[in-house]
Amino acid sequence: MTPPRNPSSHEFPSDHLNQLIGVLTRREVEARLLAPLMAALGREFGEERVLRVIQETIVSIARGQGAQLAQAMGGDSLSKFRESLVHWTKGHALEIDVLEEGNKVFAFNVTRCRYAEMYRELGIPQLGPILSCSRDFALIEGFNPSIRLTRTQTLMEGAPFCDFRYRDEA
Repeated sequence: MTPPRNPSSHEFPSDHLNQLIGVLTRREVEARLLAPLMAALGREFGEERVLRVIQETIVSIARGQGAQLAQAMGGDSLSKFRESLVHWTKGHALEIDVLEEGNKVFAFNVTRCRYAEMYRELGIPQLGPILSCSRDFALIEGFNPSIRLTRTQTLMEGAPFCDFRYRDEA
């Protein structure tokens, strides 16, 4: 019997789930599957090792999703990325205070994060940074490598807000 293939994210067809169900619902579905799977793998192979592999895989997936997002948005400019935030905020998943918005800069604070609330409600707050927050830097890298994200704190990890600062360095 041939073992099943283990395709990386770039081998899957284009992904439209964010547009259909929003990212918050998607993350909950993923968490409900991944949390028990990660726990079982952790018992078998060691939690630290499993978490490292999961995070590396999620970052790789996010980079590919960033490239797919740029294609779906019809460009990789910072303004196109701004438009894509509708998927992450769908259903009031994030409350955002925009601080600066221009061709080369997009700065905002997230003052409420229902993603963090959802991971806490599921009893897995420690997985939120791995399953959600760790994607942010790789996503923008895949979307446009000349756009840099700086973020020093997150609600997920107990800060009063998340400080997202995007700068197009091209």
